[in-house]
This record gives sequence, structure tokens and C-alpha cells, in this order.
Amino acid sequence: MAVLVRERHDCRLCGSEEVDGVFSLAATPPANAFLSQQEVDSLHGQVEQAFPLDLLLCLDCGHLQLKHVVNPELLFGDYKYVSGTSPVFVEHFRRYVCEVHGRLGHRVGPKVLEVGSNDGTMLRFFQQQGYQCLGVDPARDIAKQASAAGLETLPEFFTEALAEQIRATRGEYDVVIANNVCAHIDDLHDIARAVRTVLRSDGLFVFEVSYLKDVLTKSLFDTIYHEHLSYHAVRPLVRFFARHGLQLVDATLVDSHGGSIRVYVQHEGGGRDVAPVVAELIRQEEHLGLFAAKTFQTFAARIDGLKRETRQLLQDLRRAGKKIAGFGAPAKATTLMHHFALGADVIDFIIDDSPLKQGLLTPGLHIPVLPSESLSALRPDYVVILAWNFASSIIAKHQAYQQQGGRFVVPLPELIVI
Repeated sequence: MAVLVRERHDCRLCGSEEVDGVFSLAATPPANAFLSQQEVDSLHGQVEQAFPLDLLLCLDCGHLQLKHVVNPELLFGDYKYVSGTSPVFVEHFRRYVCEVHGRLGHRVGPKVLEVGSNDGTMLRFFQQQGYQCLGVDPARDIAKQASAAGLETLPEFFTEALAEQIRATRGEYDVVIANNVCAHIDDLHDIARAVRTVLRSDGLFVFEVSYLKDVLTKSLFDTIYHEHLSYHAVRPLVRFFARHGLQLVDATLVDSHGGSIRVYVQHEGGGRDVAPVVAELIRQEEHLGLFAAKTFQTFAARIDGLKRETRQLLQDLRRAGKKIAGFGAPAKATTLMHHFALGADVIDFIIDDSPLKQGLLTPGLHIPVLPSESLSALRPDYVVILAWNFASSIIAKHQAYQQQGGRFVVPLPELIVI
């Protein structure tokens, strides 16, 4: 039987064993492991296995990471998230592709390889720009659907071995791109070697991840879950890529997931100068104490304060006889609900637009996920926006609910009732 979880005691980026446990969140099941009613019934009143969320800080390079590594097949083999269900993300990817295309300049027959390509939402925009596209994604069903829709997707994990096969059969690529993937991978050294193998000498590796600076300053603790093994900052990444003959040349701050960073990497000597923003971001990271253990201990205390405040509000509403629903069932909601102890005694049901999650029950807490029409049919008094990074678009889309007396609760980055 495959090992479900193992502990890591060295830094994922630099290999140092000088790592310090700086804080912990409530243990949870895998964040996207939604269950059918039949699966819940088969548990016979037991709760599925939960895994720790303990954070380690590297005292040498400053990288922050999870201590426990859950088997990736358990996390990604039957994935329940697709990019195309969110209009906000579709537009984000459209603009993202235009920006990357502009940086590359005119090329004949340009080629892009996307790691973790999901349903092909981003590749579709590259395809429209004339790129030859290839996706790589281990979620078998989603990969199959993307290929059927005309975006060839290999149902694999991206490794150096796979990159060698791709290069041998398909050649090199002008762009290798990865979105919210570089936080998911345990062996980042293998990924760096894979990128180096398949990327043209003048190509760009572009990836987007949640930015540790935003996690810290905006209290975005719910971006911490088992899929996200690493919490990235610029300073550790510069050193990491240099070890592999790669060079971090630019970084752009973007607002997705509450605060992310888009990083641009080339082969060493790839022809682009390092942008001044790289040194400026490192200066800001050091000024914030991003590489000091005490900073994260303070962060944990702040999260505990938010937990007390949120639970008090919702418990008071419950005692007043109010019906409370949630809106959005992203992976981050699993961390938020477990750490804040927002179970079925607080939230009656959750609305989500993804057909993959509708009709299922949330990991561990077993709260039903319903389609958006249930909002008007069941008329809860309050809706907690668990997908808080989409709060503005959710509220705008459901003004009729608000006009009928419904109210929204946004729990992060600070608790607000609208």
C-alpha cells in the first residue's frame, strides 16, 4: 500500500536541515477531497483521515514550507477544480497570455508547454495567438476532456524524464508556463531540470504562485493546505534557480488568490537583464521580516484573533435563529472552515458554480454543496463568502439576494458584513 503522508526535515529549495517549526493550523483532509453521500455513509459515522498543517522555515535561505507531504496521487489523481468555471480567472488568463506573448516578441511557429494545464483555459488563449500548445496535467479525467476539446494534454506529472521525452519527440519550447503549480511540487529540483531540458535557449519559464508577502500581510492563512507544499518569496527563489543554471529576471505582483507573484526565469545568459524590481522585492521581504521565525509566530496569533471574531459573529447569528450558508468551495475553504471550526452546526450548505462539486459534501465537515439557484430557493439570512477573493464579483452577481434582505459575510483579509 502506498504511503499516504511523510515528513520532510530539510529545505525543499536549498537542502538545509536547519529548519524551524514556526506555526501550525488545524489538521484537515485533502482540501479538494469532496465526497458523495454514499462515500460518507460508508464511513459509518467516522471522519476521513486528516493530515497536519505544520509550517517549517528554513533558517538558511528563508523558504517556508509544509512539514508533511501527502501522496500527490491522493491529491491530484481525481481533481475537482477546473479553471474555466470562474469568469474572473478566464479573464485573468486572457490578459496573462497577452502579457507573455508581448514579452516574447514576434516568433515563427511559437510553442508553449503548460505544466498543470487543467482544463486548457489558458492554453486556449495561446492557441488563439497562433502557438502550438501542449498541456501536462496528472488529473486524468480533466486531461482527457482537454485533449478531446482540441488541446493535447498528457495525463502525467511533469518530470525531467518526461521533459526529455517531450524534447526528443517534439523539440524545445519558447514558453514553459505553470500557474499555481510550483507550490504543489515536492521535488522542485526535478522541475527546474525539466524546464532547463525543454526550454529554448532564449525562451521564458513563467509561473504564478501565491506570494508569501501577501499571505503574511493580508492574513491569507487559508491558502495553506496540503496541495501547497511551498510558500514562495523572491529571495529564496533567486538562489534556487541559480543552482540550476537558470536566472530569475523579473517578477510582477498580481491580485489573483488575494495576492500572487508572476515570476519570469530564463537560462543563465538568456539575453534579458534582471529587472530592478527583483532587488526591490527582496528588500521589502527582508524589511517585513519574512525570513524570521518570530514574524510567523505573530502571524499565527493574528489568525487566532480572526478565528475568535468570526466564530463569535456566526454563533451570535445562529443563536438569533439566522440561517447561514457559504458561497464558494475552493480548496482554501477547507483550511478556513477547519481552522475556524465552521462546521454543519454553523453553515447549513455551500453554493458553488462548479458542477464537479455540486451534489457532493465538503472534506471532513460534510456540508452539502449546491448550485447557485439554491440561494434564491433556500433564502439563507447570511452568506459567508468562502471564496473571498471573488467577493466583489459574487456580490455583484447576486444583488437580488441582497435586495431581498440577504447579507454577505467576508471573512478575509478582515471580517466584514455587507
